[in-house]
Amino acid sequence: MKALIVIDVQHGLFRSSPAPASAESVIHRINGLTRRARLQGAPVIFVQHEATGGEYFRHGSAEWALDAGLVTCDTDQLVRKTTPDSFLRTDLEAVLAKCGASHLVVCGYASEFCIDTTVRRAAALGYEVTLVSDAHTTQDKAHADAAHIIAHHNATLPSIRSFGVPIHAQASEGVEFAQG
Repeated sequence: MKALIVIDVQHGLFRSSPAPASAESVIHRINGLTRRARLQGAPVIFVQHEATGGEYFRHGSAEWALDAGLVTCDTDQLVRKTTPDSFLRTDLEAVLAKCGASHLVVCGYASEFCIDTTVRRAAALGYEVTLVSDAHTTQDKAHADAAHIIAHHNATLPSIRSFGVPIHAQASEGVEFAQG
């Protein structure tokens, strides 16, 4: 079974200045993915980063909240994390085991941190992974603009074969969740 993992699409990250590259388009694509996942019986899991100290990104704060542009549903699962790895010290593995997921479809923020780390960890744990190539984003950095960082991860992650499970990069319109 496939499960959709949406990482760190939160108010404090997507409403920052400057906002992540193509933020509104990414949210629009994520909403299309979540709609299809729900219609095709796949679990939708939102992962939210939170700070372990201080007020900014504190659990329950305005910055920590999912971005208001996301369409959510009562059946969606929520996972809290404190590192770029969505599996480390979280209940993500238990949530995935409960729903019988063996293939993760990953999107969200930030391409070079939480997306990269979670995709690699998922593959190391034996999950097949689809990185949604047009539904993850980041901000420009001093060494590279966001478009190059995103393109780098879309090319690099699927090249990793040593985990023994495939990592795919696929545009959102081609992602299906139905079994078969």
